[in-house]
Amino acid sequence: MEVTLSSAASASTLKNANVSAISITQKLNTSILTWPSSTNPKVLHLYVPKNPVRRINTLLSLTRCSTKPDTNTNNETDQNSTTESNSNPEPHFPSTPISSNDSLPSNSLPSQSLSRGLVFDLGPSNSWDGKEIGSPVVKRFLSDEEERWYMWYHGNSSQNSGSADSIGLAVSSNGIHWERGVGPVSSSGDVGSVMKCGQDWWAFDTMSIRPGEVVVMSSSKVRASSAVYWLYYSGFSSEKVDYTDDDSLEFSLENPESFCLDNVNNGNVDKGKIFKSLPGLAMSQDGRHWARIEGEHHSGALFDVGSEREWDSLFIAGPRVVFHGNSDLRMYYHSFDVESGQFGTGIARSRDGINWMKLGKIIGGGKISSFDEFGAINACVVRNKKDGRYLMAYEGVAAGGKRSIGLAVSPDGLKDWRRFQDEAVLESSVKDGWDNKGVGSPCLVQMDGEVDEWRLYYRGVGNEGRTGIGMAISQGNDVSSFRRWTGFHL
Repeated sequence: MEVTLSSAASASTLKNANVSAISITQKLNTSILTWPSSTNPKVLHLYVPKNPVRRINTLLSLTRCSTKPDTNTNNETDQNSTTESNSNPEPHFPSTPISSNDSLPSNSLPSQSLSRGLVFDLGPSNSWDGKEIGSPVVKRFLSDEEERWYMWYHGNSSQNSGSADSIGLAVSSNGIHWERGVGPVSSSGDVGSVMKCGQDWWAFDTMSIRPGEVVVMSSSKVRASSAVYWLYYSGFSSEKVDYTDDDSLEFSLENPESFCLDNVNNGNVDKGKIFKSLPGLAMSQDGRHWARIEGEHHSGALFDVGSEREWDSLFIAGPRVVFHGNSDLRMYYHSFDVESGQFGTGIARSRDGINWMKLGKIIGGGKISSFDEFGAINACVVRNKKDGRYLMAYEGVAAGGKRSIGLAVSPDGLKDWRRFQDEAVLESSVKDGWDNKGVGSPCLVQMDGEVDEWRLYYRGVGNEGRTGIGMAISQGNDVSSFRRWTGFHL
C-alpha cells in the first residue's frame, strides 16, 4: 500500500478529514480520497485543505528536532524503509489565540503554592476540553531563529452529556505558556480539537481516542512533499472485555480510565468496566488535519490483543513509538496481565510503521509495597542523545491504585530493561495541591543547546478528579529526581 499526500484541494473536499479513514482494502471515504487519472489501485491520494487565510512564510526548514534520534537517509531501493525527516511545517499561531491561563475559572484559581508545576489547565466551560484532559504528547522543534512546541492531548467536554474523548492540539513558543482553541480547528494555522472518534460502526475507535505518540517521518510508502506527522493513538470501542476480579485488587480496574467525578456521577462512564482498546494510526501534513490509516485488523486497528492466557489478552493501550533507525521502529504499549494480576508494558517492532510484530512483555510489577507494585503503564521511551541508552518514564501503579512516575533504562530499547531506582522520580503533591491525587501519563523531552536538562510533562489528578497537565524538570542531566516547575505564575 502506498499513500500520496497533496495540498492541492479545496477545504470543502476535506471537511470530514478529522473523522474519516484511509482504507487500504475496501472501505474508502470519498470525502477525502480521490483516485488519480491513471487509477492505480495501489496508490491513494490524500488531500488536506488549503488555509483559507493568506499566510506568509508557510514552510520552515527545521534543522533540529528534540525527539530525533540518529537517522539514515532514505534508501530508495528499500521499499520497506522508513526514515525520520528534519523538514516539517512551521507551527502557526491563530490570530486570536486563547491562552491556557484564561481557561481557569475565576472562582477556583489555586494559589501559587498549590499550582506548582501546572502549565495547562482545563479549558473554558464552553470548550471541547472543559471537563477532563490528559495524555500529553509534547514535541519541541528548533530552527536557527526560533523554537516551536506542539502538544497533542485528549479532552472531554462538559457541554454534552456523555461526550466522547477527542484529540486536540495546543502550541507554544517555550513549552510553558500554551495557546489553545475552544472548538475544532478550521485551518492549518489553528489550534483546538483536531480529531474525533471514528464514525464507522465497525471501527475500533468509536467510543474514545487518546494520543500515544507523534513521530515526524518520511517513508517510501508515503508520497509527500515533506515529512509527515504519524499519530499513534489508543482507540476504544463499546465492546466490553470479560474480566472477573478475584478481589486481589484494591482499586477499580477500568479502560479507559476517567478521573472526573462528574463523568461518574452523571453516568457517563462505566466505573470499573473494561472496554477493548487497540492501537491506531493517522497521518497529517500539518499536525491538525488527520486521516486514519487502516491496519491489518478488521476494525482498522494496527493489530489485535493477544490470545487467551497471553499477557495482553484484555486490551492494548498507550502506544508509544520510537524511531531507532532505518526500517526499525519500536512500539511500547501496556495491558493488564490476567495471570499475574498486574499491569505490564510490552514491545512490538516494525519495518514500516504500519505492520507490527509483538516481542512480548518487558516490564511488569515492582517490589512489594513499592510505588509500582502493580505494574507500569503509559510508558514514554526516549533515546538519550548523550549516551545512546533508552530511557523509559512510566506511570507506576501502587497496591492501592495510587499513581506515581518512575524510570527504567535499557542499552538497546529491546530487552534488559531495569528500573532506574526503587523510588518514584515524581509523586503526587501536597494535600491541597492541584495534583494531590496522582500523577501519570509522562512525556519526556530532552532539552539541547545551552540547557542540559530533561522536561517531564505529565497528567495530574486533584480533588474531585480534576485533571491538568504539569511539567517538572531534572537537575541538569541527572534524572534521578524531578522538581515541579515554579517559574510559571498564574
